[in-house]
Amino acid sequence: MCGISGIFNIRLAPPIDKVALQTINRVLWHRGPDDEGYYVDSHVGLGHRRLSIIDLSGGHQPVFNEDNSVCVVFNGEIYNFESLVSELSELGHRFSTLSDTEVIVHAWEQWGPECLSRFRGMFAFALWDSNTQQLFITRDRLGKKPLYYTETANGQLIFASELKALLVHDDVDKTLRTELAEEYLMFGYVPDPYTAYKQIYKLNPGHYMLLSPGGSVAQTEYWDLEIPGSSLSWQEAQESLIEELREAVKIRMLADVPLGAFLSGGVDSSAIVALMSGLQSEPVNTCAIGFDEKAFDETEYANQVARRYNTNHVAKVASSEDFDLIDKLTDVYDEPFADSSSLPTYQVCKLARQSVKVALSGDGGDEIFAGYRRYQLQLAEHQIRSKLPYAIRKPAFGALAHVYPKADWAPRFLRAKTTFQSLAMNAVDAYGNSMSRFRADQREALFKPEYVKQLNGYTGLEIVKQHAAKAQTDNPLKFIQYLDIKTWLAGDILTKVDRASMAHSLEVRAPLLDHKFIEWAFAINNSDNINGNQGKYAFKKALEPYVDNNILYRPKMGFRVPKAKWFRGPLQNNLREKVLSTPMLDSGYFKPEMLNRLVDEHINGVSDNSDELWSLMMFAQFLRRQ
Repeated sequence: MCGISGIFNIRLAPPIDKVALQTINRVLWHRGPDDEGYYVDSHVGLGHRRLSIIDLSGGHQPVFNEDNSVCVVFNGEIYNFESLVSELSELGHRFSTLSDTEVIVHAWEQWGPECLSRFRGMFAFALWDSNTQQLFITRDRLGKKPLYYTETANGQLIFASELKALLVHDDVDKTLRTELAEEYLMFGYVPDPYTAYKQIYKLNPGHYMLLSPGGSVAQTEYWDLEIPGSSLSWQEAQESLIEELREAVKIRMLADVPLGAFLSGGVDSSAIVALMSGLQSEPVNTCAIGFDEKAFDETEYANQVARRYNTNHVAKVASSEDFDLIDKLTDVYDEPFADSSSLPTYQVCKLARQSVKVALSGDGGDEIFAGYRRYQLQLAEHQIRSKLPYAIRKPAFGALAHVYPKADWAPRFLRAKTTFQSLAMNAVDAYGNSMSRFRADQREALFKPEYVKQLNGYTGLEIVKQHAAKAQTDNPLKFIQYLDIKTWLAGDILTKVDRASMAHSLEVRAPLLDHKFIEWAFAINNSDNINGNQGKYAFKKALEPYVDNNILYRPKMGFRVPKAKWFRGPLQNNLREKVLSTPMLDSGYFKPEMLNRLVDEHINGVSDNSDELWSLMMFAQFLRRQ
């Protein structure tokens, strides 16, 4: 895992400033503390920070082809590089290293942009071909590895693995995006391809840019998740699932440095550890983070798996008062990021890095096998929508939603306000509603009229609609899963893990998010994924020989922190100070009386606004750094 950066002259521009490139690149030191390298000519400058994982002595970057006419800087891993080396060698290409990086330059020479279809891995890279005068920049299919870029007023494209690297360059426009508050408070993150800044963008997952001097800057999609037209039988799924996943795990265990796994005690991480144990003779290195509050602690289940597979297990119990890292999160994520599980994720990455340099994770299981409880609720909503015409649903359920209180104090089945709202909507609007940190009505109540006017009718739902238009399926569950992969997975889960791990120079690999495994798993029947009230049913049944039933079938806990308690206790003053700070009140986004109300209602125990307040606190910290 590494960090990459670069400067490219699109139009007539000053010569590439190597000092400026070095400044950008060295901001990424944490992503690659082992080495740095540069390439500069009249059109382009490429920078690299290296975290050595494969070919420790020979993998210095940039990496070149035989005559030095093509070079690349690369962040990630190409897991099938050995087979590609064999294929390309037979075609006449000569390799001078044992690194997976070198495969990229020869694959480009052989296949051009089509080389991406050959790569199985996670990656973001920039390749300069001096023969064709083209710069090829790309990002992996699911967005595991990040890449940010901006076009400056003087005609340069500047790019890097993290936002913070671009922000140190004097020519980068740091004006905030008008839609920032709307999108962030809906999603809990800034969705691709946007950032918090008006002129800085993310390269979309599964896209590339092919740039030439004098050309335009545009993204081209090379991969999308196609939803199969036919389904696997129960027998086919059960016979093949473990073997398909075992292959995805096996190819991710190649490393020339210590390797281990996260072990939360949940289904997904337990499955990865179980399969890893069968693929190596020595015990697997595992680590876990727990909490001293029982409702948030899963360490007993992690210990159970560790004992069964005799792993080298390290666990740390974090205090429920251990919130000193909250201020650090803004520096890690560079823009507002509302997922509070980023805090324990940061902690477990720090713990893992003490003993390993590469860790396998169980990320992706809920999205791929329909493990979230909301999938069951959304399917139930679909059944009602399919039976009641919109003309009846909209007024009936809309009226119920209007009068129903925000009942977060009540049993879950009585928390119906969002459900009533969703039933009054079409499927796309309902998905956006159920996934919102602040629902549309909450955002409207929170925002100043002046800001709403600036938005001119725009809402973050437009991004969901763009993805929904490409889903091309009438399968209600696969439709929701597809939207999750395009939004929630890329914008939240993968961003969270990449930044938290790279802050500690740790590489994290996710076998469940192998693109070939996902394409196979998406052919599993809905009824086999959700059986009654049991999500991930087919996955769990296939795992029964490997993971104990009390782990497979226990209620899902998730990776949570006790926010509600913190905000009524030791963080109460901190919460008020940040949410009601001058940057928040002067931002032009929020009604002060609504911010005060959210804080007071929570502290006084009238309602649990902890999710909303965490989101606002992270936004406040971001604004204070501008």
